[in-house]
Amino acid sequence: MKKIRNVGVVIKPHAPNIRDVLSELLEFLEGRRIACLLEEAAAEKLDRSDGVRREDLPSRTDLIVVLGGDGTLLSVARLAAKENVPVMGVNLGSLGFLTEVPVGEMTLALEALLSGNEGIVSPRWLLEAKLGDKVFHCLNDVVINKSALARMVQMRIWVDGLEVAVPRADGLIIATPTGSTAYSLSAGGPILQPHIPAVIIAPICPHTLTFRPMVVSSTSTVRVRLLTGGEEVYLTLDGQRGVNLEKGDEVEVRRSGLELELISSPRRNYFHLLKEKLGWGE
Repeated sequence: MKKIRNVGVVIKPHAPNIRDVLSELLEFLEGRRIACLLEEAAAEKLDRSDGVRREDLPSRTDLIVVLGGDGTLLSVARLAAKENVPVMGVNLGSLGFLTEVPVGEMTLALEALLSGNEGIVSPRWLLEAKLGDKVFHCLNDVVINKSALARMVQMRIWVDGLEVAVPRADGLIIATPTGSTAYSLSAGGPILQPHIPAVIIAPICPHTLTFRPMVVSSTSTVRVRLLTGGEEVYLTLDGQRGVNLEKGDEVEVRRSGLELELISSPRRNYFHLLKEKLGWGE
């Protein structure tokens, strides 16, 4: 990992104690002569006028620190991955599988990273989704889901050109191992360790109860064609972006060449995180 000279800071503006946590972070970094670039919302919290657009931070920094929740981190994940900039998420919410560093361990994790501890760096690969001439990248999941109307949609699913199923369901989730603890988990999908080379295909409330979540190789290409017409159906990407789908549209999903380096706390591991977040402790 390259030397960290510039750190970008992204925040969830309404997170509890955000101003105090932000001030603590800046004091720590500036005390080590590391320049801090604040996104506009973070600069406003400290009554500063030198804020930078969130989208511009990855190209100008060596590390991005996210103070907030998983949604805030997902908003910068693909941009950071494209620039090979690691991201550390400090959890100011309630759950948070991506923003896994507790506030009390924020400076500890930064100290470990600055000292060259590469054991706290977890590479997370992304998905690439193609819809016509549009290409999207996602850290967690690609989701096809219906509108608020209580009607199911029908899809045809292929894996590596082989037809798998023609299910009717509320929707379909295609998730990375990182995304296995997000929407896919709520749909009954399995939990995968982040480094496992696999993709989850999980139906949302399928009409045929025997159509269960399945796991395929990350070298596979998953193709889905929407067969339903006259409904509002969306392609949702990491829960951050949405695109309307029409009858006959096909979405092709495969492993992307992009990876995001996610920073964790030196006091924790993946199973500790699962126990803590899912209540598996005693």
